[in-house]
Parts: sequence; structure tokens; C-alpha cells
Amino acid sequence: MTQILRIVYAVYRLFSSFRFRVARRFTRAGAMVFAAIVLGAVMGIDTENTVAYQAFTPLLFLLVCAMIFSWRFRARFSVRRFLPRFGTAGQPLSYAVVLKNNSTRTQSDLMLFDDMTDPRPRFNEWKAVQLANEKRFRSFRVGKDRRRASPFKVASTKSAAIPVVPPGGETEIKIEMLPMKRGVLSFQSVTLARPDPFGLFRAFYKMPLASSLLVLPKRYPLSDFAMPGATRYQEGGVALASNVGQSEEFVALRDYRRGDPLRHIHWRSWAKAGKPIVKEFEDEFFVRHALVLDTFTQDPRSEAFEEAVSVAASFACTIPVQETLLDLLFVGSKAYCFTAGRGVAHGDQMLEILASVLPCANKPFSTLEHLVFNHVGQLSGCICVLLAWDAPRRAFVKKLQAEGIPLLVLIVAETGDAAKIRPDPAEIPERFKILEVGRIEEGLAAL
Repeated sequence: MTQILRIVYAVYRLFSSFRFRVARRFTRAGAMVFAAIVLGAVMGIDTENTVAYQAFTPLLFLLVCAMIFSWRFRARFSVRRFLPRFGTAGQPLSYAVVLKNNSTRTQSDLMLFDDMTDPRPRFNEWKAVQLANEKRFRSFRVGKDRRRASPFKVASTKSAAIPVVPPGGETEIKIEMLPMKRGVLSFQSVTLARPDPFGLFRAFYKMPLASSLLVLPKRYPLSDFAMPGATRYQEGGVALASNVGQSEEFVALRDYRRGDPLRHIHWRSWAKAGKPIVKEFEDEFFVRHALVLDTFTQDPRSEAFEEAVSVAASFACTIPVQETLLDLLFVGSKAYCFTAGRGVAHGDQMLEILASVLPCANKPFSTLEHLVFNHVGQLSGCICVLLAWDAPRRAFVKKLQAEGIPLLVLIVAETGDAAKIRPDPAEIPERFKILEVGRIEEGLAAL
């Protein structure tokens, strides 16, 4: 079975490479000539009943001449790319490419293609997607796959026409791009294209130019959202509660006591008094929320998972963190806890983290449960973004309820699966919502 898949994978790479190159090399007129040549070759077999074979030879000669003329494209350019710091999945953006003509001739009739790193997957990733597609087919969920025919396409860019560039001159070209997936979008080169005199085939001049752009998750508007929860005691103040250093605010100085951490020592006072003096910190009470993201799925191209990340990103940039702390908890290659608020970090940094979250298929859900309950004593409230409502997740929510923590539980379901989730009203928290792919914004608006 694996050998057959490897053969199919090789065919997939060969065909996709051919299609990409043909789409770039041929102009619209050239594509029509190429299609006519193929049609003439097929229909011209029967020379007695059709005259299509008569068009085959002149069209082929015309196309070959166009390819020969394309070999003469020689030029000298330098190029710079100016990318924005961030993009957002599903939101178009534009950026500038500055091109300088280093030759002694005026350059005209040029097109610019911005080349991204090859998005095609390695064999293991491609195999996982094919197995997931097979499961969908067996469960009669194929309509959604037809809408999403290219799961590995990360972005689409438009070619841009370059105005006439005099010798030694510069010009700025605006590139329009639509990021389709969150994560790091890598660029590797810029390609200049010039058509042949017949306007059928393009000659290329490629210039290496590596850079990258971070694409943030899609977000949904959340109006007037307020997470319930009272202030909780945070031993050691803000900084200790968020595991980054110590608080800069202290009540007073006092004599050293056995067991005081060395980093609390006030060295200047020790030098003056001749004995150890330490800073005494004030214990603080403040609001701290947890944003729990469920990453456990076997489907590497799960739309529900991508929407769950978008929902988490929507809360991360909506909850005010000036006077509160927000912990983002999820499991990837290991268990992660990232904290924002009160000078620790900003919401934008949490969005950057969410841009790179990947599904977790090799760990049990209990890994996330252990991570959350290691922090449960400090939490004022908890937002759980889950991918299912099975026994482990029901038990997890029940344990949080037993701790008396205010909860908001959101279940993100694939299209058509929301109706299959029928929770027992006695085991769900007061704030519980099922969000269906395709109707996420509508569901969040009803919170």
C-alpha cells in the first residue's frame, strides 16, 4: 500500500509542477495555441474525416519559434521587497517590490512574479491528508472536500505589470496577495517575465530574494464580551504568578530571614547596613483567565481545528489584558502555557503564537487536562475551545465545574456535525455553545 501511495505521490508532484510551469510560461494566447496543438494532434489521427491535422504543423512551428525567441532574454536587475510585519488569513494585503534596472538599455513589456517557497508537502504529510480524505469519503462527507480542492495552497499572488524602466532607473510595483492559511509565509525569489514577439511564450529572469511574513489567524468580532470571575490571590505578585522574574513593586525593606530567595536581596542596603537586607513584596489579588485550546485531532486538514484557532485568537485580542492576566494553554510537541497582560506580554504576541499552533495527534487529551489543573488554583475564569464533546472532554469540564471556576465552553464542530452533539443539560455549564464550521461568526454573536 505504501509503495502505491509513493507512486501516486510522485505523479502528484510531477503533474503539479507541470501545471505550475505551463500556467506561468504560456500567455493566454499561448495557452490557446498549445490547446489547439493538442486538439489537432488528437483529432488529426483520422485524416480522411477531419482537416484538424492541417492546423497542427503551423501552430507547432509558431510555438517552437516563440520558445526559441525566449532564450534571448538577458538583463541585469536588482530588487528589494517590502513586506508588512503581519498578514491575516483570508484578508487580502498588498506590499511593494522595488526594481532597479542595472543595464544600459530601457526595459519594457515586463511582468513580475513573486515566488514563494514550494508549498507542496512531504510524503508523510501528504499521506496523512489522503487517509483523512478516505475517512471523509467513507462517511459520505465529500461535498466539503470539493470546495477545498487545494489544501496545500498557502497564498495566491497576482502577477504585476512593470512600467518602462530606463537605464539605471527604479520603479515600485504593488503586489496583491491573499494569504489562505495562517503561519509563516516564505518567499524565495522574484521572477521577471518577458513575452516573445508573438506574445505566446514568456522568458524568465529569476533573482533570489528570501524573506518571510507571519500570517495571523482569522478573527471574529466579539462585542461587549465580559468573562465572569472574581479576583484571586496570586502568591508573589504579578510577576511570580506569570513565571517571569519578580515584581518591581515592594512594600518595604527588612532583615533577611532564612529561606528568603537570594534575588530578593537589596544589595545597596546590605552594603550600608553591613547585614543582609531583602525587599518585601506585597501579595496581590487580580483577575486571571485561562484560554484553553483543544488541539487533539487526527485530521491534519481539519476545518474545525482551524476555526478553533480562529475562535481562540478572537478571544485573545478581545479580552482586555491591561489589568488582568490571560493564560493560553494548549498542547503541541509539548504542553505550553503563554501569559499576556499586566506588562508580561501583549495580545499581539499571543496571536503570533496561535499563528503557529499545529494539531496534536500523538498525545492523549489528559495531557491538556494536567496542564490546566496545574494552574487551576490561580484562575478566576476559564474559556475552553474544544473540538468534540466526548467522555474525556466531558470529564474535564466536570472537574473544572467542581473547582467552582466560571466557565465558557465552546464546541467547534465540522459542517453538519453540530446536530449530532446532544449534551445532557445536567452536565454542561451555564455558558455552553456549539459552533458549526461555516456559521462561527453567527454563533459567537449569540454569546
